[in-house]
Amino acid sequence: MDVQLLISITVYMLGMLLIGYYAYKRTSNLTDYMLGGRTLGPAVTALSAGASDMSGWLMLGLPGAMFVQGLSASWIAIGLTLGAYANWLYVAPRLRTYTETANAITIPEFLEKRFDDKTKILRIVSGLVIMIFFTFYVSSGLVSGAVLFENSFGISYHVGLWIVAGVVVTYTLFGGFLAVSWTDFVQGLIMVIALIMVPAVTVFNTGGIGGSFTTIHEIDPKLMDMFQGATLLGIISLFAWGLGYFGQPHIIVRFMAISSVKEIKTARRIGMGWMIFSVVGAMFTGFVGIAYFANRGMKLTDPETVFMELGHILFHPLITGFLLAAILAAVMSTISSQLLVTSSSLTEDIYKTFFRRSATDKELVFIGRLSVLVVALIALMLAFNKNSTILSLVGYAWAGFGSSFGPVILLSLYWKRMNKWGALAGMIAGSATVIIWTRFPELSKMLYEMIPGFAASLLAIVVVSVMTAKPSAKLEEQFEQGTRSA
Repeated sequence: MDVQLLISITVYMLGMLLIGYYAYKRTSNLTDYMLGGRTLGPAVTALSAGASDMSGWLMLGLPGAMFVQGLSASWIAIGLTLGAYANWLYVAPRLRTYTETANAITIPEFLEKRFDDKTKILRIVSGLVIMIFFTFYVSSGLVSGAVLFENSFGISYHVGLWIVAGVVVTYTLFGGFLAVSWTDFVQGLIMVIALIMVPAVTVFNTGGIGGSFTTIHEIDPKLMDMFQGATLLGIISLFAWGLGYFGQPHIIVRFMAISSVKEIKTARRIGMGWMIFSVVGAMFTGFVGIAYFANRGMKLTDPETVFMELGHILFHPLITGFLLAAILAAVMSTISSQLLVTSSSLTEDIYKTFFRRSATDKELVFIGRLSVLVVALIALMLAFNKNSTILSLVGYAWAGFGSSFGPVILLSLYWKRMNKWGALAGMIAGSATVIIWTRFPELSKMLYEMIPGFAASLLAIVVVSVMTAKPSAKLEEQFEQGTRSA
């Protein structure tokens, strides 16, 4: 075990705990705990949304795909970038305005108030979807963090699991939304700096961009072809990943927390700048990594470790520790965001709605913290044996959320005629289509499940809304109010 490398990681984790403590001192009520009092600035909002979105995929999955497939792996990054931009442009302003008008602090609560759902069925269904999927999502993130400790420091998997869970749960449990957002901001900075440093130093050591590209072309000209091995349906499937942004609760909740709708344009510019630098850096890391390892006659056993291996080879152990902290930051930022959204649903959408409507803010904050702990312990138990079925769920969780919530959120903000039965039908149709589609591997290979899931949800919302009662005049007036200043 490299002591200097371990020092860097330890300093990073202590820093996250200190931020959590500072946020804890600033948290006094439920709105503070769940939405930071709607006081986030544009920079924190932007980097928090980005860091909680990307997870370990940015540092491990994307570089690995570029290392194996070359430029043809870049379509998914293009699709995600376009999807993120559309999310900032079309969802962020209206969701921020509407949720404040409706006084909603969770997505299920927003849907209930948007459609005046006295039956509470929208709140129950959407809350359960969030809790179930995110518990497995958190578990997968814990596995990723534990494997990082195991591979980098020789620490046992289970010890790594406890370390990652302990740090993330501590700052999330006590500091709530502010802690999650501020740590995401710092983690986002670490990630983008690392993703600029590694490819830049790698390019320098492979004869510059021209030299790197020449080497890659000599290895296999197909690696330079964006369309190599890509079918039209394949490209559409990769682009469709961008549709998922509209329905990711841990991302769109950031839009609800920004200090004012006027700040969204600034936040969008910062967020998209961060994303472009990060994604391009990740792609370049994997791509020029091909040339670096070929020049030295080295073979990489696991392509997804290309970022880590370049960090170990090219940098001093203290810097390598910083680079590994970037991977850990990507994992932890997503875990903490998902924990908090799940806790919000348990507290607001289940406990307060069905058990203690008269609960005080102090009681609800306590229940929120208890929920973080309970969800984390369940996720920890699920992760304890590296259960592969958990990891396989993550493959379609993005599509599941995107299909069940994406069309519902979009149309609830833009279509006045939509009603609660349409929203319910959309959630059920989207999630059911994704689950059924993934049961047939030949279908999933041909077309990403997001596309049929999203389409089924859109169709169900429109057909059921038109076939059932029109929203009341009061709801239509509320819709006009909620979208007027966005």
